[in-house]
Amino acid sequence: MARVEAADGVGLYGELNEPARGAGVAAPVVFSCAYTTTHEHWRPQVEPLTAAGHKVVLWDYRGHGRSEVPRNPEAYSMERVVDDMARLLDWASPGEAVVLAGLSFGGLASLHFTLRHPGRVRALVLADSGPGFKNPEAAAQWRRSSERAASFVEENGFEAFVNGKAAATCIGRRPELPAARAAAKAVLAQDPFGVAEFGRRVAGLAPSVIDRLPEIEQPALVIVGEDDAAYLRAADVMAAKLPEARHEVIPGAGHIVNIEATDEFNRLTLGFLARLGPPD
Repeated sequence: MARVEAADGVGLYGELNEPARGAGVAAPVVFSCAYTTTHEHWRPQVEPLTAAGHKVVLWDYRGHGRSEVPRNPEAYSMERVVDDMARLLDWASPGEAVVLAGLSFGGLASLHFTLRHPGRVRALVLADSGPGFKNPEAAAQWRRSSERAASFVEENGFEAFVNGKAAATCIGRRPELPAARAAAKAVLAQDPFGVAEFGRRVAGLAPSVIDRLPEIEQPALVIVGEDDAAYLRAADVMAAKLPEARHEVIPGAGHIVNIEATDEFNRLTLGFLARLGPPD
């Protein structure tokens, strides 16, 4: 665990999990979480991937989890997030091309980073994610949805958020699972101000990259839960437009697919990573 300093001095939470001894050397994997969630959501992936020889990096966006919460609203933007990711990679895997794995907003952030820094990315794992909204009406609807989520968190706190309608897209539809309980505990510990500002100024305003997907030459694994209706079409679009995409639908899973269907998610991810071979 470390404090990674952003360009504007904000302290970012970074966690480096080294490969298991004797497991060989495989590509580093950096996991980015969904909006409102934290690095703890990726805990079920750490042991299987490190056992397979991967360095696994977890982190929290500014305003989320254990990262610092800037009080200045101007500190929140997609440009900041992309630069924060670059700082994280400088700390965790300097000089190495990494696999970026992201869920929901984490996938979109990974796409933005790849387009900005293609030489630093070896492959992508995009889970229940999308490339943003090109249609102005859809984009406006998403901004309104993000504002509602931000206002709800500010007014009611995270306990109401985690235990209400948002639970399915925050901790998943199986809250009894140990991983879901741990994820919920981490969400509850967050500062509502930071998450709300991030929603308004980053997640809600994130530019679409749909027209630039054909520029991304890195291999990509596109995973979506069968029951995540909001992202099924987005997964289809990404799989069709990314030149080197593999598309997988996990039966019976919803939005938080890596917790709801951990074994299948890990199997698909490890199989994809194995085909990449060792780092250059």
